[in-house]
Amino acid sequence: MATNMTMPQLGESVTEGTISKWLVAPGDKVTKYEPIAEVMTDKVSAEIPSSYTGTIQALLVKEEDTVSVGTAICSIEEEGSSQEAKPSETPKQVDVEPKVEANEESTTDQRQRYSPAVLRLSQDYGINLANVTGSGKGGRITRKDVEAYRVQGGVEKPQQSVENEVSVEQSVTKSNDTQSVSLASGEDERIPVSGVRKAIATNMVKSKTEAPHAWTMIEVDVTNLVKVRQGLKDSFKEKEGFSLTYLPFFMKACVEALKEFPEVNAQWAGDAIIRKKDIHLSMAVATEDALFVPVIKHADELTVKGLAKRTNDLAKKVRTGQLKSDDMTGGTFTINNTGSFGSILSQPIINTPQAAILSVESIVKRPVVLDTEAGEVIAIRHMVNLCLSLDHRVLDGLICGKFLQAIKTKLEAINETTSVY
Repeated sequence: MATNMTMPQLGESVTEGTISKWLVAPGDKVTKYEPIAEVMTDKVSAEIPSSYTGTIQALLVKEEDTVSVGTAICSIEEEGSSQEAKPSETPKQVDVEPKVEANEESTTDQRQRYSPAVLRLSQDYGINLANVTGSGKGGRITRKDVEAYRVQGGVEKPQQSVENEVSVEQSVTKSNDTQSVSLASGEDERIPVSGVRKAIATNMVKSKTEAPHAWTMIEVDVTNLVKVRQGLKDSFKEKEGFSLTYLPFFMKACVEALKEFPEVNAQWAGDAIIRKKDIHLSMAVATEDALFVPVIKHADELTVKGLAKRTNDLAKKVRTGQLKSDDMTGGTFTINNTGSFGSILSQPIINTPQAAILSVESIVKRPVVLDTEAGEVIAIRHMVNLCLSLDHRVLDGLICGKFLQAIKTKLEAINETTSVY
């Protein structure tokens, strides 16, 4: 008798998930904990493992369908649950050689059914997946196979030849069931909405319709911060093994200000405002086609170096598709590094149910009037805009103005004595 496997709960507040891709088909044999599907929720994109060892009987949910947690998504004939095989059936011998020989083409298709995590990893390392031998079911390539190929010296140059770039694009196309519809030259292109984009759209609409957004901005002179970071970045990279960017300095100033103004570290709960005891800093990380918001837990307990390491680790998880549901939950305040792509002004959408989100814009050189002992002078300074969107049900302009001013004061106080440890 077949056993139904249900949609698992991939996070404490997750109530539904979208099957973005099936990794198995009816008739496939699976082992317990082997990935069988890729699922997208409003929190995370993840591969879900089989709960049983056996044979896939039926897929009960179509790709791109969204179902509630607990809904049956597939049926599996558990190994040993069926009646004893009759002598004429000899299942073991039927499934070995004849099946492989008869379905060689389907095995090839299985190899090319790359997961997003494998694709992202191959692109990060510049690896042509056609050269990688898969150890998964039917020759399917896993993250471990890509890592092993890289360690064994099979890494190609990141900017390989045009032929390699084309092969990677073809792999993506083959693996993506939400391909754009190619039309004749001059016509519009219709692009089906992916599960990731649907989740983002749903969250953004919910935030904008439920939370009355207000917006404020402050400019900060970070000339000293630029000098400090410039003087530390080479030795830091050599010692720690990863780069020291500006973002951890902004994070540090932000979480210190949140401790001074706990009203900002809060959320709306209908008949109450909940001020969160812990400071769990959400950080927006964008990929080519999606936006993820992993969380740095207890960010107020970390140094600049600690924040830099957690930022680096989480960004790497996003790029390689290794984020877990726990990495995406519990955030109390969000910081968004829009300056990384040159933005100088933005109005971010609040990451509900949080009460506010801060965007750190690009650091730019500008002429600024300074008050000195000799009088007013014009100097070239490194300036940055900090943009705050707030839920006006929870926060008002006065407290948010003080919050931004506290961040400004902390950033402008950075000097050569400031330690990142």
